[in-house]
This record gives sequence, structure tokens and C-alpha cells, in this order.
Amino acid sequence: MTRLRNVGLFVALSALWGFSFPAISAGLDSIPPLLFAAFRYDFGGALLLGYLVVRGAEWRPKTNSDWIAIVVAGAFFIAGNSLLFVGQQTVPGGVASILYGLIPILTAGFAALLLPSEPITTRRLVGVALGFFGVAVIARPDPSNVAAAEVVGIGFIIVAGASVALGSVLLRRLSPTLGISVLTAWAMLVGGGMLHAGSFAIGERFGDITPTLVGVASVLYLAVLASAVAYVIYFVLLREFGPLEINLVSYVVPVFGTVGGIALLGEELSTAMVLGFVLISGGFVVIKGRTIAAELTQWA
Repeated sequence: MTRLRNVGLFVALSALWGFSFPAISAGLDSIPPLLFAAFRYDFGGALLLGYLVVRGAEWRPKTNSDWIAIVVAGAFFIAGNSLLFVGQQTVPGGVASILYGLIPILTAGFAALLLPSEPITTRRLVGVALGFFGVAVIARPDPSNVAAAEVVGIGFIIVAGASVALGSVLLRRLSPTLGISVLTAWAMLVGGGMLHAGSFAIGERFGDITPTLVGVASVLYLAVLASAVAYVIYFVLLREFGPLEINLVSYVVPVFGTVGGIALLGEELSTAMVLGFVLISGGFVVIKGRTIAAELTQWA
């Protein structure tokens, strides 16, 4: 029963995060991108922190390392991740969800550069190269038109993924006393504050919002289900399985992201998207092949 429950939670988490991509695309019709992202993390962080307080978790940062970790996570996981919203102004949600499969690959790349315990190897280089080849297949950049809106949007999404990957490596160099769930809640709140500042700096205003039912539903879905609820599930699975299995969520999320985009927004599934997904997934398998084989042997 426990294994069946965990599989159900894994699918639920993949679906909640997968459907967040069409939700972002839908909400961008009525809310400016950085302000949209700020709302998501304001509400999501408040809900998650409130849940942890009610459960009696130790939620107060106590050390300088705690605060440094919160700022790093807020800047890289949350504020940097907001570029996904910017990119999805011109990139379909299904494509964006596939590109986000680069995060585990980029994490391995940054770890090789910044962590002495994880040196650069041929396997890592091949895996990263496969991942970016998958991006090239999806983007199909035209040298005569590299500034095309969709290509620029894809660039923003890749930078957003790189920000999350770099943040995860930087956090491994710190020693916060906070649990990962509390750290995530605080990071959402701090990162949301950064996003409000960035939104104001580039000229976004509350008056730019066009109140619509779809816009409100998108914010609520992203804040409540794709953030607060999804991260509670994530922490349960992380405790049960560990980081490798959680990384595999990145390769189920695009299935729901693509299906959601087709069903809800009329997006199309192209051959380039399928091939790009296979190449990006293959890059992850190359990098983590031995670990995956060991895990499969253990399960068998």
C-alpha cells in the first residue's frame, strides 16, 4: 500500500507541476510576467509557511547560514525562476516544460565546475551536450533570425533553469539549520519580495492587470496547488526516495505540461518537441546512468 501511495503521489506531483506551464501561459494574457510570478510565490510561500507553523515545525531562521541560504534560494530558485514567466510570453507551455528537463543536467554541470567532489568527466560532458542538442532541435535557431521572439523566449527559459540549477549547487556549499521545507517557504516569500522590486523597476504596475476569471484561477492554481500542495508532496517523496528519484519527476512533468497545453490551450505537439525531449532525457540518463542502474538493481 505504501508503494502504491508513493507512486500516486509521484504522479500527482508530476501533474501539479506539469499543468503549471499551461496555467502560466493562460495567466500571462491578463497579468505582467514578473508581477504574476510574485503573486504566485507570495501566496504559495505564505500558505506553505503557515502549514509548517501549524504542524509545529521549527520555522524561525536562527543562524547567519540560515539567512544566507534563504537569500540564495530566494534569488536563484524564485527570482531567477521568474524568467520562465517572461519566456512563456512567446513559448508554448509544452515546449517550456520540456526545456525544464535541462535542470538536472545543468545541475550536474554546475556541480562539476563548483564542487571539488564532483569533477568534470567525459560522461558529464556528453550528457550536457546531448541536453543542449535537444534544445537546439526544439528551437531550430535560424542564423539570420536569432532575435526571433520564440528563440529569445527559449533563451529566457534556459536561463531560468540555469538559475535553479546553480542555486541548488550553491546551497550544497552552505550549512543551514533549517529543514528543506522551511527553507523553501522562506525562499518563496523573500524571492517574491525581490520579484515585486524587479517588477516595479521595469515599469510593471498593478494597473497593467486585466482582471479576468482565468487570471485569478491561474494565480490560485500556481500558488495553492503547484506551489504549497506540490511542495508538501515533494518533501514526502524526497524523504521516501531521495534526490535521484525526485529528479525523475522532471521527465514526467513535460508529459502533463504538453497534454495540458494541447487540451486547454490548443497547443500542438511537434516531432521536434518529441525528439528534443528524448535527447534531453537521454542526457540525464548518460550523466546518471550508473546511479540509475544501481537503483534499479536495488528495486529488483
